[in-house]
Formats: sequence, structure tokens, C-alpha cells
Amino acid sequence: MSDTRKNIRLGWIGTGVMGLAMCGHLMDAGYPLTVFNRTAAKARPLVERGAKPAASAKEVGAASDIVFSMVAYPADVEAVSIGPDGALAGMRPGSVLCDMSTSSPTLAARIAEQAAQKDVIGMDAPVTGGDVGAKEATLAIFVGGARPGFERLLPCLEAMGRKIMYCGAAGMGQQAKLANQVAIAGVMFSVCESLLYAQQAGLDVRRWHELVSVGAAGSVAMKTLGSRMMDGDFAPGFFIDHFIKDLGLVLEECRRMHLILPGAELADTMYRSMQTHGQGRNGTQAFISALAELSAKAWAPVPK
Repeated sequence: MSDTRKNIRLGWIGTGVMGLAMCGHLMDAGYPLTVFNRTAAKARPLVERGAKPAASAKEVGAASDIVFSMVAYPADVEAVSIGPDGALAGMRPGSVLCDMSTSSPTLAARIAEQAAQKDVIGMDAPVTGGDVGAKEATLAIFVGGARPGFERLLPCLEAMGRKIMYCGAAGMGQQAKLANQVAIAGVMFSVCESLLYAQQAGLDVRRWHELVSVGAAGSVAMKTLGSRMMDGDFAPGFFIDHFIKDLGLVLEECRRMHLILPGAELADTMYRSMQTHGQGRNGTQAFISALAELSAKAWAPVPK
């Protein structure tokens, strides 16, 4: 461990599907870590590796020079960042507060404003790449906030991701992530509809998938989520509930910008329908089952 990293105390709030793996990479890089999760058991693997457990987000803030958060919803981001028992309440001047959740650009700007009042730098750095990217440290990371904060964060971000983009002022990292989610919404239609078509047409779906994954129709979603669909694996790398939250943020920003995105609106409607049928805790790849049902078909796992 380098002396520099020994002297930078990191805090982490939210050790779910993504956060647990991302924290692990920071520990592997040699940073001392204080962690908090509302369900303490989810942070236990990190504590067993040497991370210090905290009883609250505020306690994480008091123990850290840089605090990261990775939680589910904007209300959670607000609570753990600037709430009465949030990290900012415990942080000292000169420290950095960085939210890596996908959240509201407006909220990110407000957190940065309140942080600045305490001489703390507020940053937003949402990620894309899913559970696989988190585990393999290949995430793409979109960063918003003051340039000095970005420079402070960069070595930590490089331990968690492969591509890092500085997007500008506070909230712009969130805007970049929401633009990414618009793309994902469209890709999910194309991947699911093409697989469903191939199956109904009687093709060797696995062989077809192998070929198109490396051609013009290929994408990370086609390769990774397409494989899960063929296996009938709807376990969440990214929850439908969370994608609905993201699409809601997209449409909120669209209304503010007077922008009409029919594809995003349709994806929001389709995923909300799945949520009402109890599928919110499935992964987004379960979308293929909903599309099949529109034609009174059933998506069946593809034999290997």
C-alpha cells in the first residue's frame, strides 16, 4: 500500500449489488475504508476484510476524507448526503462528497451547493456497466462537479472503472448517465425483439446469437443480457424497479427541456406494467417475457 493511499480515508454508503464490488476494488487498491449500509449484513464481507463499520452516514462522514454513496433512489441520496444524519453533517472542510447513484441532476446540484457552504466539494459520478462492470472494475463513470473535486477523486475512480468522463458542473454527471439510460431503453427493445423473432421463426437461437453478437447488431446488452435471456436467467444485474426510477428521471428532464422521446416513454410504460405484475425485483432482461406476452407467446429458455 502506498503512503499516499494510507493517508486518504475513504467512506462508503450503500453496499448493494454494485457498491459491494466497487468497495472491494478500493480496498484492493490499498485505501482504508469506513462503510455503512442500512442492512448491516450486506456490509459484513467488507468488514471481514478490514473495513470499519459505521452506525450512520454521518459517522462515515466524520471518519472520512472522501465519502462515496451508492444507493437506490433520489430520496435515499438526499437522506444519506444532506439529511440530518447524512454524511455532510459529519464532514470536515476540505473533504469530498461523491454520489455514484443514478439520481436527479437537480438534486446533485443542490447537494453540491449545500456542501460548498461547509467548504466540502459535492460531486456526482454515476456509473454504467452493471453488476459485471462493477465486479470486473470496467465501469464507465460520468463525473459532474468542480474540477478540483474530479482531480481528487480520479485515482479512486480509476480503481473502479475503465473509462472516466468529466462532464462539467454538478449534475452533469447525472445528465450523462440519463442519456445512457435512454440508449439502454432502446437497446433492450432491439435485443429482446430480435431474440423473440429468432425463436418464433424456428432458428437455432444460440447459433444466431453467436453470429449477430459480433456484427453490426452486436452490443454489450446483446452479448451479456442476451445470454441470460437464453438461459432463462432473470436474476437482477440491474433491477426493473431501479430502471423505472431512471426512466422517470429521464422523462422529468424531458419535460423540463420540452423534449419528446417516444422510445423512452414506451419503455417506461412497458416496464411499469411489469412492475405492477410483481416483476420489479427481476433484472431488466426479463423484458423479453413481457414482449412475448403481447403476442400471446411465451419466452422459453434456449437449450445449450
